[in-house]
Amino acid sequence: MTSLYFDISDSQWPIIYHEKYNVSFLGLEKMHVFDAKKWGNIIKHLKDEELIDDESIVKPQEAKKSDLLAVHTKKYLRSLNWSAKVAMIAEVPVVAFLPNAFVQYAYLRPMRLQTGGSILAGKLALERGWAINVGGGFHHCSGDRGGGFCPYADISLLIRWLLDSQMIQNAMIVDLDAHQGNGYARDFLGVPEVYIMDMYNRDIYPKDKQAKKAIRRKVELRCKVEDMEYMLKLRQNLKAALEEFRPDILVYNAGTDILNTDPLGLMWITELGIIKRDEFVFQICKEHNIPIVMLTSGGYLRKTAKIIADSIVNLYNKGLISGNGEKD
Repeated sequence: MTSLYFDISDSQWPIIYHEKYNVSFLGLEKMHVFDAKKWGNIIKHLKDEELIDDESIVKPQEAKKSDLLAVHTKKYLRSLNWSAKVAMIAEVPVVAFLPNAFVQYAYLRPMRLQTGGSILAGKLALERGWAINVGGGFHHCSGDRGGGFCPYADISLLIRWLLDSQMIQNAMIVDLDAHQGNGYARDFLGVPEVYIMDMYNRDIYPKDKQAKKAIRRKVELRCKVEDMEYMLKLRQNLKAALEEFRPDILVYNAGTDILNTDPLGLMWITELGIIKRDEFVFQICKEHNIPIVMLTSGGYLRKTAKIIADSIVNLYNKGLISGNGEKD
């Protein structure tokens, strides 16, 4: 059992966040396309909407080496002691020249906290019917390699800890980030207990042919796909996936880099399209009585924080999540 699991009070929502999720490299993070304060901005918007306050948020603990070894190799974890290695993963070259102690504190510790939040979200979703980690979704990281801003395999760890603790017998990953989720796919290649549905832009990073072998329902889209086609394919394929496989939990990687102005996703989905996407995934889970974990994953614009917050508010308004201690 991991020390990352703990009980929460009935007055708390299974919305997981720590103020140290946010990354700060003495301002160097501004050189990256990623909004390094995205997670805190989501919480700020949710507070502005008076949906949550500091008392209702769940603070996770940092994933320790013993937690990470459930999936990661010792060799990979040791490699993160080299700033040059971390710079490649974070895609900020100047990080290679920073002392590793600072890199650990400023970048890897926030990522370990987010990973701890994802692992905790698995437990809380089983208890409450849903959980949202306002962070995580590092879907390009596997047990032995990182990349694409993803230093820890939080999705693999979330599921592996639930399986090893015998809290579930199987799981489904539904990845709707714009990019192929190749990290957990490599970890669960040949693992029948984990069903992967991945819907992504086939023309962008990472184009990982080996990882594609693990995808049970692969939905490859082209650049400039719009709301109508996107939602039609999502509805058809998620309904079909749940006819093929009945999961004990659904891990939803809810990347917002499908947004029409995102410079890396290269898709044309509107803000309303993202909100309706999330609503559909939560609705179908509720209809099938499947616990759901939502991870915020990719999203490379400053405005995506408000879109995510607006989506969470919409889930509440539609009765798909609630703040009481009862399972939805």
